[in-house]
Amino acid sequence: MKYVVLYETAPNALGKAMELFSAHQRHYEPYAERGELVGLGTFGDPETEGSMAIFTTREAAERFVKDDPFATEGVVSRVHVRDWDDVVGKS
Repeated sequence: MKYVVLYETAPNALGKAMELFSAHQRHYEPYAERGELVGLGTFGDPETEGSMAIFTTREAAERFVKDDPFATEGVVSRVHVRDWDDVVGKS
């Protein structure tokens, strides 16, 4: 099982996202280095479609959201953490 974080972008927040991107990157890099974060990025139109991240544990996903500058500083209007049964990536 993996855990997907889905972010819905707040209205008119892309400018703020650009301002906070370095802080967001500093936040996600340790998760990737520890192997807890296995994928992260925006959908085709991040303003209307949002973004997602994939984690190896629910605890890591929830901890990530709690302190992510995008979530704490208003870039994100809603967050969903979903269980995901990745049938291709199973080891």
